[in-house]
Amino acid sequence: MNIDFKLYLITDRALFSTQEMFFTAIEHALEGGVKVVQLREKDMPTRQLLSLAYKMREMTAHYNAKLIINDRADIALSVAADGVHLGQAGMPAFAVRKVIGDMAIIGVSTHTMEEAIAAEQEGADFITFGPLYDTPSKRAYGRPVGVEQLKKVAGKVSLPVFGIGGIKETTIGEVIGHGAQGIALISGILGASDVRAAAVHYLKEVGE
Repeated sequence: MNIDFKLYLITDRALFSTQEMFFTAIEHALEGGVKVVQLREKDMPTRQLLSLAYKMREMTAHYNAKLIINDRADIALSVAADGVHLGQAGMPAFAVRKVIGDMAIIGVSTHTMEEAIAAEQEGADFITFGPLYDTPSKRAYGRPVGVEQLKKVAGKVSLPVFGIGGIKETTIGEVIGHGAQGIALISGILGASDVRAAAVHYLKEVGE
């Protein structure tokens, strides 16, 4: 699977006081050139998540961008998403592949060398690795792993690796310099006062 993007935007509706503001921010990010969005709203009931996914599919298709659904292969299939992103507690990539087919993208969240190697062996197309730096959204996963560990992982697996967790514009060069193909962001773009400008800026920084 050709993973041709370098910026991976992940949603968090908790950053917004209304759903309308959430959709507006996503649209501004797409207008800014973001080409891949992961819908990651783990606490949302299935029917609400499905409704949100349909809307996200409509938006991403309009901008010729890819839509990845967090964990839920059933919802990904229902809305004709481009793939699924898997956590460590869910189904392994090889099992999800049987459900969503060979043409879909499968990403896996990893936090250790062992998880990264397992993701590759189980058939993932790419991995996120982190948290690289301290960030509120990733504190549940423990202390930051740091860019030196990123470098070791990127040197060990042949999959594209996306750094995640607390990445700022000042650390992008460090992350890419330590072997990441790209970066995964939430608040760096969606938390910006000007989402469209932030997307343009980060895309430029990663060379996409």
